Amino acid sequence: MDNKLKEKQLLLKIRLLVLFFIIALIGSGLTAFPLETELEIICKIIGVSPELPASSYTGLQGWMAWIYEGVKHTKEHYPFLLYGTDWLAFAHIMIAVAFIGLYRQPIRNKWIIYWSMIMCAGVIPTALICGVVRNIPFYWQLIDCSFGIFGFIPLYILHKLVQKLESQG
Repeated sequence: MDNKLKEKQLLLKIRLLVLFFIIALIGSGLTAFPLETELEIICKIIGVSPELPASSYTGLQGWMAWIYEGVKHTKEHYPFLLYGTDWLAFAHIMIAVAFIGLYRQPIRNKWIIYWSMIMCAGVIPTALICGVVRNIPFYWQLIDCSFGIFGFIPLYILHKLVQKLESQG
């Protein structure tokens, strides 16, 4: 196979992975805006009634009911606190914007991969430390940690692909 074709195929793989990250980050950011609505839908799916107090449930149902109760109460009485999740959404979307440089020029902007891998690694201590401080159940902390782990894996693959592209050029 000709080198130009190999390079084009490699660039396509890189761009598809980068596009995956852009879509995932934007999607994650956008879901931070309608928290109450999303939680209400999740609660309905798992059989939690918004009319019953969270103390009526146990396990995952109890946890989700408590989160829903907290978000609803916060929105009704302290809506300014939800401004923080608006900024969380904004941050995710802006991180996605950084990936556009990686999409356009992967070799020149490979630093974005390293930066993102560091952020993924930082998810784990953040989830475990803040989770304890905020009384988050351990299983939920592990779910949060999984975002760092499952984010790191495709970034590592992306890193290897960009290295290969760089060695071909």
